[in-house]
This record gives sequence, C-alpha cells and structure tokens, in this order.
Amino acid sequence: MAAGGGLSRSERKAAERVRRLREEQQRERLRQVSRILRKAAAERSAEEGRLLAESEDLVTELQGRSRRREGLKRRQEEVCDDPEELRRKVRELAGAVRSARHLVVYTGAGISTAASIPDYRGPNGVWTLLQKGRPVSAADLSEAEPTLTHMSITRLHEQKLVQHVVSQNCDGLHLRSGLPRTAISELHGNMYIEVCTSCIPNREYVRVFDVTERTALHRHLTGRTCHKCGTQLRDTIVHFGERGTLGQPLNWEAATEAASKADTILCLGSSLKVLKKYPRLWCMTKPPSRRPKLYIVNLQWTPKDDWAALKLHGKCDDVMQLLMNELGLEIPVYNRWQDPIFSLATPLRAGEEGSHSRKSLCRSREEAPPGDQSAPLASAPPILGGWFGRGCAKRAKRKKVA
Repeated sequence: MAAGGGLSRSERKAAERVRRLREEQQRERLRQVSRILRKAAAERSAEEGRLLAESEDLVTELQGRSRRREGLKRRQEEVCDDPEELRRKVRELAGAVRSARHLVVYTGAGISTAASIPDYRGPNGVWTLLQKGRPVSAADLSEAEPTLTHMSITRLHEQKLVQHVVSQNCDGLHLRSGLPRTAISELHGNMYIEVCTSCIPNREYVRVFDVTERTALHRHLTGRTCHKCGTQLRDTIVHFGERGTLGQPLNWEAATEAASKADTILCLGSSLKVLKKYPRLWCMTKPPSRRPKLYIVNLQWTPKDDWAALKLHGKCDDVMQLLMNELGLEIPVYNRWQDPIFSLATPLRAGEEGSHSRKSLCRSREEAPPGDQSAPLASAPPILGGWFGRGCAKRAKRKKVA
C-alpha cells in the first residue's frame, strides 16, 4: 500500500490484470453459451445443459439479442398485400381521400424507384448495399422522368383533393410533373436549383442539369455566380447532419402550415425514419384524437405504422393506379416537351458552359442542346458522384464505424 492509503503502481497494474482476465473469462463464457444455444435442445450434452443452467443471465441476454436481430430483420423485409386485400384497402383509402378536408401527401424515395432512382433502405437501396460492402450501380438522373405516382399526385392537386406535398426527395421530379412550386415543400432540397443567399429575397436559379457536382456535406458552393450581385451560388441540398435554413425550395413554412391544417396525411414510399424526427409535421402538440388520420403506403415497416389508420403494403405506382381508378380520375402522361423545368430554367451565361460536366436535360431524348458541353450518356457521371451518393456513403461509413 502506498503512503497516504492509495494503491501503489504495482498494485494498480495487478488489479488491472485481474479485471482484464475476468472480462476475457466472461467473453469466453458468452461464446460458449452462444454456441450451445445454436444447437437443438436434443443435441446438447449433460455438461452443456448444466452450463446453461448456471448461466441464466447470459442466456437471457443472448436470447434478447437474438429477438432484437430477428425483429430488425423482419422490419427490413418487403411485404406485399395479396391483390384482393390491396384492392380492399385502396377502396378504404379512396373514401378517406374523398372525405378529407385538407389532405397532405408526404413522399419518399420509394415513389422514384420506378424512374430507376434507387431508394435508401430497400433490399437494393443505397444504404443497404453500402452497409453490405456491395457496389451501387450508376444511374443517369437526366434520364429519370416523373413516375405514375408523381403524375397522379399532380392530378389530385389539380382536382383539389391534395392541398400540399412534403417531399424528402431531391430529384426534382415533383417540380417536373407540373406540381406548382407553392404546393411543394422539398425539405432536403432540389438538385436542379442553386441560389444566391446574398440577394434579399434569395435569388433562385433553376437549371436543366444537376448543380451538385462540386458540392458535398458542409460544402455547398457550385462554382457559378449570381447574375445580379456576383456572389457565389450555393446548392439547396440538406445533407445528413445539416439543418436546412433556406426558404425555397425547402418551403418549411408551407409544410408546417399544411400539417397544422391537415385532417389526413398520406405517406407514399417513405420509411419515415427521417420524417418522424420532425414533430411539426405530425401535430404532436395536439391531443391524439385531434391529430390527422394517417395512411401509409410502403413495402417495409415504418415507425409510424402503429399510428396509422391504414397501412397498405404495395408498390406506390400499383397503389396509385388502383386509387385513381377508384376515384375515376385519369392519370396524365408525362410529356418532356411540356416539362415545366425548361420554362423555369435560367440559361448559363457566356463563359459558364464549362462550369459543369453533367448531362443536361433535353426536351427529347434525341435532342442535343446547342453549345451543350456536358458528357455523353455513356460517360455520364454515376449517381454516387453527386448529392445522393456522397451523403449516403458518409452516413453508411459512420454507421459501420459505430
């Protein structure tokens, strides 16, 4: 014992060796119990049975871990309602749409998979593949077009059956489907829009190419400048770990106002793992009886399933086709020649043609805009080169390290 009653250095080292030895013995015991539990009860020896009886706490811990793993695995599985059950649910959903006084639609990546844009958490989602160490296939977003679901939502808004759309997607397909800017809140930004934050109000520049080529987490300057004040433009993307502060195209004010008025919320193609973190979208300050009725269309489990009045397990396009049939509404066909992005877009100034190498949108697939300096389709940058992949890759890496 050292002077003053404390342990000496040699005693502290001996105590540390004892602690580490106990931890290793505990880990070995845990491994032994785990191996035994993987055997069928009839295959266990008497000695193994005795070890399990002496290790009740470890058995309980391991069985709890196993149940949690199985629960997580089930949540990741995609479930489809049988056709008759899905039609029955769609009839119920159609009744809710007809009777809703203020219907708000929340959309996620699942509504764009039909446009060959991968989702995040599906079996072939970006995060799912990255966490498994598997490559993510390239995708040319300039070839993506609004899906049946996008066009259905636009028609529902035209018919005043949908009052507002709150989207997590950055792909700009709601805008391109003809939905008015005032009716959309793109909470995580729009890959086709860059802004000048020095101009008051902020000056928007809609482009016909992905503006995020040079941007990333906490690095938003696009390399182009404002035509009015000369300030560097920035993208509008809100990456994981960032807080969106732009007025447009995020349009948070309209999103929260719509949510506060909503008596019905329809969630399409979203895991809701991000949206659930925004309490203003769920009217959590209201008593449960006064909150909007919730309808969810998603193949996988969501954290809001228990709150839902109805959960439909089906692909968004399939559900929306059935819904529009039930409502007696024709789904408009997307026409590139009428795509609003071309009338909204601000052309590049002289000298800016080389400021990006992304393939530009064309009114037709055969058309090549005069002076277009973008790469040909065969060498178009992969989706992982922009906002989509960089954010996903960094988040997947953080989760793997954790």
